Amino acid sequence: MHHSGLRALFLGTSLLMSGCGVTYHSPTVQSQAAGLDVKVVPITASSVKQANRAPYSPLDLPDAFHSIASGSGLRGAGALPDMPASPDQSRQKITTKLPAQVAPPRYQIGVGDVVMLVTKGAASTIEELGGLLTSQTQRKGFTVRDNGMIALPDIGQVAVAGKTLEDAEDALFQALVAKNVDPAFSLEITEFNSQHVAIGGKVARAGLAPITLKPLRLGDALAHAGGVTASDVDTTAVRLYRDGTLYQLPAATLRSDAKARNLTLLPGDAIYVDENYNLDRAMASYEMQIAAIGLKRGARLQAISELEAEMSVNRDALDEQRTNFAARRELGAEKRDYVYLAGEVAQQGRVALPYGRQASLADVLYDEGGFDTKTGDPAQIYVIRPGTGADETKVTAWHLDATNVINITLATRMQMRPNDIVFIEEQPITKWSRALEQAFPILINKSVNGDSGVP
Repeated sequence: MHHSGLRALFLGTSLLMSGCGVTYHSPTVQSQAAGLDVKVVPITASSVKQANRAPYSPLDLPDAFHSIASGSGLRGAGALPDMPASPDQSRQKITTKLPAQVAPPRYQIGVGDVVMLVTKGAASTIEELGGLLTSQTQRKGFTVRDNGMIALPDIGQVAVAGKTLEDAEDALFQALVAKNVDPAFSLEITEFNSQHVAIGGKVARAGLAPITLKPLRLGDALAHAGGVTASDVDTTAVRLYRDGTLYQLPAATLRSDAKARNLTLLPGDAIYVDENYNLDRAMASYEMQIAAIGLKRGARLQAISELEAEMSVNRDALDEQRTNFAARRELGAEKRDYVYLAGEVAQQGRVALPYGRQASLADVLYDEGGFDTKTGDPAQIYVIRPGTGADETKVTAWHLDATNVINITLATRMQMRPNDIVFIEEQPITKWSRALEQAFPILINKSVNGDSGVP
């Protein structure tokens, strides 16, 4: 049916309805209403900027939603105790007793180690991952935490403790693939902090020698400590404590015995260079050291337990604050900003503006309220914005013509303000259909009762 024919039919129906005392009022946007001046402004690329100048700061969530559960830090995690002093003993011959040579185990990453991701080229995928690396010459290191994991931005935690370097690369590869990231990277260990050999006694620098990817030999460990400083190496013993057994050899033997110099050391070994000629006393000295280290380790575990308990209490407090806020919001006790929906929308009502960000007209039309395409007129979509202050008697109706779907891009830029009203007019055929729907029962009733009702 042509538009002219449709208009004629609608006019005839209107005359018939008016004669029957039936009227149908369709809501529209008019220039005058209730003493208010209405200004209709088409929504264009330039007018959207004008509409968005209306001041508005979105409500923010409470601080509890921006906080994380944290603790006050570890306690009881000091340095290793000093080596016990060596008692003076009578001079006696130092016998050689060394453990069997073992094949060095493959290095396993441990707590405290620092691993580094290295890109293979500029602008690779891994560099674009949450700002992890920003250029070819920049690197980012990650310390293995107490739980054996490293935390990567936008990826999460990946377990690497107890793994070889190759196994850790595989685990990291799987984590990146799971996030749909092309893993162009290599993994290095830059700080070896988890496995050590303790060195003390008559050396230049007592302390810890780290075990790295390269096997640590006895000669290299003593060199790391600055060498033997005893005045008489012929009467000085190099003692090795391993798995509850004490081994030893004369310090002078290291000069000529390549096998002794190349003895592979294992994690947890302790070396002590002294002038103590009593093996039993030396054994007691090492047991004192191990006991002191055990006390320190116990204190650290206690500190970790206290920290976890403190974080749990803080986390419960944050959860309670968030739950209380959600309950108050559901009961309407929290302030909210609303936009109202009217006319040919899927569900008339009000839509709460989001926290912490702006909402657009497109958000309201296609997320909450919806656009009823069967009855609504896409050419007559309005955002009715009441005036404020001195202009409270003036209303602006921002008009969007969405018959060209390209104009919907303007809806994605049109920012909503509190108390805006989104209104969609009926299609002409919808007005005619609804008017006819009201008229037919009356006409049929009059016809049955013998009264046409038409003058």
